[in-house]
Amino acid sequence: MAFRSPTLLNVAWMPRLGWDGKFRDLESVAFTPITGKRAMDLGEDALIARLGARPDYVGAFADAFPDGAVSRRNIELALATYERSIVSGEAPFDRWAAGDEQAIDEPAKRGFDLFNGKARCADCHSGWAFSDGSFHDVGVATGADIGRGRLFPTSVKLRYAFKTPTLRDVARRGPFMHNGSIPTLEAVIDLYDRGGVDRPSRAEQIRPLDLTAGEKADLLAFLRTLSGATTASSPP
Repeated sequence: MAFRSPTLLNVAWMPRLGWDGKFRDLESVAFTPITGKRAMDLGEDALIARLGARPDYVGAFADAFPDGAVSRRNIELALATYERSIVSGEAPFDRWAAGDEQAIDEPAKRGFDLFNGKARCADCHSGWAFSDGSFHDVGVATGADIGRGRLFPTSVKLRYAFKTPTLRDVARRGPFMHNGSIPTLEAVIDLYDRGGVDRPSRAEQIRPLDLTAGEKADLLAFLRTLSGATTASSPP
């Protein structure tokens, strides 16, 4: 199945990784896209040879690891350590939550109330990262695209279940859903308003919401307050 690449924002705090949760930690993810035939398609030996031919990388590995080796395990550790440093910046919502009443506008404040109330978003998008780190069928996937159900074939509730993504910087990250099938945040809100595909695996939180056009606009205004300040970085 084709998946949209999930964001690495705040990935250090995610308990299981991958849309279906098949990875136990960041180290176990590292080589999957590198060696994957439908991704980078680069063999492990070829990668190690390339890095070992670069004096700058040889020196960096020698500085970073006790054995100094350019090895699969050290590559996994290096990539995972860097990825844990990718953290969302302060957003207007954070300034408002800290007491600055002018940080977000009135529609966004109403949207926050909807997020926690009528729209039921906070049931899954909870905590400071706006993700419970769990897996739910939100009524999007169909056919053989069964998500975590592939790992737990006897579970009814995990069929079509995918990981709850963080909503930090969500307005910058379209298209949306695990498969990139929904192009805009407006369309995502419409999906949840309809309740998605009604089936036994669908999460209990997902059902028609009967949002008005004004409520949808307020919810969108709130989601846009979750985009944090960005920090420019230069390649080494």
